[in-house]
Amino acid sequence: MGRILIGTCSWTDRSLLECGLFYPPPVKTPETRLRYYSANFPIVEVDSSYYALPSRRNSELWVQRTPGDFVFHVKAYALFTGHAADPRALPRHLQAGLPRDLLDKGRVYMKDLPPDVRQETWTLFLDALSPLMEAGKLGMVLFQFPPWFHPGRSNREHLLECRERLPHCRLAVEFRNAAWLEDASADRTLGFLRDHGLTYVCVDSPGGFSSSVPPIAAATTDVGYVRFHGRNSRTWEKRGKAASERFDYYYPVEELEEWVPRLRSLQEETRATHVLFNTNYEDQGIVNARQLALLLGQQPPAGDLGP
Repeated sequence: MGRILIGTCSWTDRSLLECGLFYPPPVKTPETRLRYYSANFPIVEVDSSYYALPSRRNSELWVQRTPGDFVFHVKAYALFTGHAADPRALPRHLQAGLPRDLLDKGRVYMKDLPPDVRQETWTLFLDALSPLMEAGKLGMVLFQFPPWFHPGRSNREHLLECRERLPHCRLAVEFRNAAWLEDASADRTLGFLRDHGLTYVCVDSPGGFSSSVPPIAAATTDVGYVRFHGRNSRTWEKRGKAASERFDYYYPVEELEEWVPRLRSLQEETRATHVLFNTNYEDQGIVNARQLALLLGQQPPAGDLGP
């Protein structure tokens, strides 16, 4: 039976810091917050790397501030997954290689960048993860693809390119297009991921949208990966909102109970299952993670279980 590790997506969301419901008053620096979080949870997801390339220095500090067996999943940079990114968030030396009109756009895609800049983004990303890899603390790089990333040969080839670009990393794939997992497509998709050593990310999210992926509990590698996004249909596809607003949701116990047999099934076929809560308004992720730990018979991290 594999271990089930439960944590949250980010430990520094602004609303979490401001609400005062998780970190005690003396815990108010980047160092003490990560030390406190990692004393309470065994795993976390880094989401800041989606908005800007991560830094090697931060990874070095994360290694120093966490227990030896702590696990970091790192979200892939937006440009790697077909999303747009702000070119002004790129390192200065990369900005210097961009035409002024491109910098002024505010939002660019990978195809807009010169080939040498594209290559350097991958190089810098991999270098930034090196301290985590060397310390054995890097779980996976999470590739969360957008709704317009549909099933097809070119996109399957892109998945393989991502794997080639990060040859020493484990990659996890989350789809936001239901067509990948509908009917007969599910077997083909899961088979493709399994054949190429890519970890399928199981999701819990609002239903009824083209971006809603069914809550299939499947493992395509020796590690299961589950992300809980909440079931807030009102905000699921809202653009222009902060993540803390889009994923504003406290799971009632009944909804978490639905996942207990699914997680047990993943536990039986993997060496570990990693469960991350992306409900990140104030202490929602913390509360939901603690509640699920209780349902699984684990000793939950200390603290109030909330509403």
